[in-house]
Amino acid sequence: MSGKSAMRAAVLHTVLLVLAACASGPDIRTNANPNLSFDNYRTFAFFDPLGTDQSQYSSLLSQSLKSATRRELESRGYRYEPSSPDLLVNFGARIAEKTQVTQTPTMGYGGYYGYRGAFYGGWPAYQTDVRQYKEGTLNIDLVDANRRELAWEGVAVGRVSQKALDDREAAINNVVSEIFAEFPYTATR
Repeated sequence: MSGKSAMRAAVLHTVLLVLAACASGPDIRTNANPNLSFDNYRTFAFFDPLGTDQSQYSSLLSQSLKSATRRELESRGYRYEPSSPDLLVNFGARIAEKTQVTQTPTMGYGGYYGYRGAFYGGWPAYQTDVRQYKEGTLNIDLVDANRRELAWEGVAVGRVSQKALDDREAAINNVVSEIFAEFPYTATR
């Protein structure tokens, strides 16, 4: 490999590493209702049934989400009060199959005319990679219990790794913590 080809390969490798690092965690988005004041909220409870419960029972996913969310809200001074809450918490979760197609230039030039590579460049050749993956979306909604109006929502979207599927409890705790890292409110006493 010539010096120029080695330099191109090193630059391409560095760019791919930077892109991979950016895609490592979920994309977190939050939104608050500007017409509602969080100064009025001190207590919370959960919807019944939750959006993550499709049957007449509480799923393991719902139980894990409730536990992680309760921990996050209580750490911010909110109190769990199922009989008359200020906020109601609801969840939405979905996993979808996705396809990613990427093209990367190869270091060799010329295709049919490989003899050109030593003298001048032809057109670059591309390698196409097609990958299947699972993308998960988790919504956490905080709803004003009296007005039945969305007060705040946190959404995480990202790839679901095999590690996350194998240790769902840890994955749920991590993503709920990441969502609530964007939650700027604390309960006032």
